[in-house]
Amino acid sequence: MTTTVPTEAAVRQSSPGTASGPRRRPGRIRRIGLPYLLLLPALLLELLVHLVPMVIGMVMSFKELTQFYIRDWTTAPWNGLDNYSVSVDFDAQVGAALLHSFLVTVAFTLLSVALCWLIGTAAAIFMQDTFRGRGLLRALFLVPYALPVYTAVITWVFMFQHDNGLVNHVLHDQLGLTDKPSFWLIGDNSFIALLTVSVWKGWPFAFLIVMAGLQNIPKELYEAASLDGAGLWQQIRRITLPSLRPVNQVLVLVLFLWTFNDFNTPYVLFGKTAPEAADLISVHIYQASFVTWNFGTGSAMSVLLLLFLLVVTGVYLVITSRGRRTADV
Repeated sequence: MTTTVPTEAAVRQSSPGTASGPRRRPGRIRRIGLPYLLLLPALLLELLVHLVPMVIGMVMSFKELTQFYIRDWTTAPWNGLDNYSVSVDFDAQVGAALLHSFLVTVAFTLLSVALCWLIGTAAAIFMQDTFRGRGLLRALFLVPYALPVYTAVITWVFMFQHDNGLVNHVLHDQLGLTDKPSFWLIGDNSFIALLTVSVWKGWPFAFLIVMAGLQNIPKELYEAASLDGAGLWQQIRRITLPSLRPVNQVLVLVLFLWTFNDFNTPYVLFGKTAPEAADLISVHIYQASFVTWNFGTGSAMSVLLLLFLLVVTGVYLVITSRGRRTADV
């Protein structure tokens, strides 16, 4: 009696679980395509909410779109690059005003981002120690970030009132730091008022992100540094800040973009016409579009702002990625 040993090829052909490529490909396609199918509704909404208006705004920037063509903006005549040339002509009134607004926005953004990061990081490091009432204090720190923007800013509007505001009551009536009650919502003090509200509203976000990043730092590093005689500042400098570098890179970029594009805070704080010292570029573009009814010039300013932010973001990502690769080496 003779027995035949099946060959490997015969076993492979007869085994149902080892089917060749064409039979397994539909299942792989389904598994690969499912994530994209689930992302499709969000992508369509993103297209409708952001990309389509952005494209329409770019088209409007090449048109002579004024109040006479609001009924049907597509009938407005083409203006070529005239809207852009008017916006960047810094010797003329429109360009000079845009340049001043841009410089104010840059100064405001740098100060706001720096203060938000500094206060948020200091608070997050302080909250790492265990003490009674830490949970309640964490919740209180997040209140400014959790409040709706309009509710928070309107509260500050009442606090900055000249005659009966809380700020003047504390600084002038109780502490005597000023000779007379100050005007916070007009004049040069408007920049300080805007910066105060922005930092008060933005630092809890930095606190939340940095506090989450601190959870990933092993406590053994601090214990070893303490045994080696390192003080608090040396531990922060040598352990905390280097470990938080990836978190801070993303945090600073997000804060910069949010602050530079902030429209709600100055609009609620000052109204449609912001003081010259607090004329942020977002409100300036709004005035150029909806106050003077020159939507073509306002759209050109918006496109220039978009290009500036894209360039800054690209340069920032290149610099931070190089620094990260250098640190890894």
